[in-house]
Amino acid sequence: MISTIYIINGPNLNLLGKREIDIYGSISFEEFFDSLKNEFPGIRLEYFQSNHEGFLIDKIQEVGFEKNTGIILNAGGLSHTSISLRDAVAAVLTPVVEVHISNINKREPFRKHSFLTEVCEAHFIGLGLEGYRLSIHWLLESSFNK
Repeated sequence: MISTIYIINGPNLNLLGKREIDIYGSISFEEFFDSLKNEFPGIRLEYFQSNHEGFLIDKIQEVGFEKNTGIILNAGGLSHTSISLRDAVAAVLTPVVEVHISNINKREPFRKHSFLTEVCEAHFIGLGLEGYRLSIHWLLESSFNK
């Protein structure tokens, strides 16, 4: 049974609520994260953000072998460029769900491909911050939670 879910955000997601509000919205992730913790009181939610690829890989490796855990990963722009991040996700045993706030398929051509897609268990793309909430529900209702 999944009892802990790690939300891992990549580069520039620390600027949510400040940058490109028309694409990413006006709420900071910290505000949104507080609402998630209130909505899922029986689940331990942990949040980690870094603008550095190696720190994201380290975090995935650190928590990716813990029992009863799931990972929600929004790697930001690294989704489209990082084979190393893809390999870290492929290496861990913990189920990983990919999230993108914007619809990467309706943006610039270089954003249409994510190296993470084939190694993640599920994907929530273009649903705004709601994608994180749906990812939590998916992890709690999936076969990984049996």
